[in-house]
Amino acid sequence: MEKIRFQSPDGTVEEFYIEEQTRIGGVSYLLVSDSLEDEASAYILKDVSMDTDPDACYEMVEDEDEIQAVYKVFEQMLDDVDFEM
Repeated sequence: MEKIRFQSPDGTVEEFYIEEQTRIGGVSYLLVSDSLEDEASAYILKDVSMDTDPDACYEMVEDEDEIQAVYKVFEQMLDDVDFEM
């Protein structure tokens, strides 16, 4: 499974596993997990990079309305996975 490195504003670097990706309203989103285990924590990342940027730049989605909307799309895409919020 593909991994992505995420660097928080304080400089901490974590690796996440990319579970799924989608594009909504022209914005790319990733569903990532912190483990390959059954009880992994999942996060939604949003691509905030510009088209001219050489690398993609993702931020964790924190807006509750946006999380709910994107969550529903991922839930439909991964109907064999049980999500708990």
